[in-house]
Amino acid sequence: MTKHYRPTKAVIDLGAIKKNLAAFQQKSGDAQVIAVVKADAYGHGVLAVAKTVIENGVSMLAVATPDEALFLRNEGIETELLVMGATPSSFIPVAQQRNIIVTAVSLEWLSMAAVQLSPDLNELKIHLKVDTGMRRIGIQLDEVDEAFGFIADHDFAFQGIFTHFATADEKDSSLFHEQVHAMNSVIDILEDPSVMVHVSNSAAATMHPELACDAVRIGISLYGIAPSLYVGEEMDFKLYPALSLETEIIHVKQIKTGEGLSYGATYRAEQDEWIATLPIGYADGMLRGLQGQDVLVKGQRVPVVGRICMDQCMIRLSEKLPVGEKVQLIGHQGGQQIFIDEWARRLETIPYEIPCILTKRVPRIYSDSTEVSNLPFQEPDIMLR
Repeated sequence: MTKHYRPTKAVIDLGAIKKNLAAFQQKSGDAQVIAVVKADAYGHGVLAVAKTVIENGVSMLAVATPDEALFLRNEGIETELLVMGATPSSFIPVAQQRNIIVTAVSLEWLSMAAVQLSPDLNELKIHLKVDTGMRRIGIQLDEVDEAFGFIADHDFAFQGIFTHFATADEKDSSLFHEQVHAMNSVIDILEDPSVMVHVSNSAAATMHPELACDAVRIGISLYGIAPSLYVGEEMDFKLYPALSLETEIIHVKQIKTGEGLSYGATYRAEQDEWIATLPIGYADGMLRGLQGQDVLVKGQRVPVVGRICMDQCMIRLSEKLPVGEKVQLIGHQGGQQIFIDEWARRLETIPYEIPCILTKRVPRIYSDSTEVSNLPFQEPDIMLR
């Protein structure tokens, strides 16, 4: 095991991931859970997360890029892998050889892929992406019939069809229901019952379990983060945050009234103050916009003061504390807790972004402290055929 000398670390509770996975497995009934592990498992560490979810019943992982899929294959992950983004033509033979499912995103892509197919390799496994309203990638609704015909006439292994909801995490459900209706029209003309249908992301799987179809794709909520404030307030089961971020005080000094600190001296002491330095900065993902954000020391909130530096930042203490005192930046200490959502609000962004911006310089340390329990869910009230 690699020894880390700097005390800054992200602690990932794999037990929390197990509990979140179990909640969605229960809520989704007979539908399988596709675990979305793109972007290094949303910053949580893809190998540890992939192995954990596979050991707990997941039979398909989803990533965003061909390189993410190849990394998992090269690390010995043999379960089904779906690349949800568009793949270049040069990857088609590799996907055949390495048993990687790719996404057909347009008629043009299908034509390109057909030319690249190698008859000496396995059939190319594809899932067809349908654009029902996200307007990002995917076959247009008026092209679906033609796409079905093209796939049938060529050596593709047509294994799945899916869409992505743009507003499943919002209170205004008008576009969401338009997308549901559009996808229903596609499913109505899908003749092969063996083709897997999956439409729900974390938000839809939480708010509309009746849309589970054959599978649900669980990304952000696998890691214990609600897709939005609205979903978090409405959901009928508990999520368990998997990531905490911690460090230690490395230096303490007292500054005098009126003295400034850090770059630009933008913060000046209003009285004699104890200032502690922490070994974490914007090169680690502690962005400069987090100036003023609280951290936890001895179970109490204290603020980050002055501009955050590349490798370090400063906090204002209420008393002199020793070097080595534990500091919690995300997570709980004593009776207090700082959630990822709090960082997101201060940075005026979404919670998804926070674990993803923690850089490789912050080691991920794994624990497993929780126990799977039964979680309640509600019966469906609308249907996707």
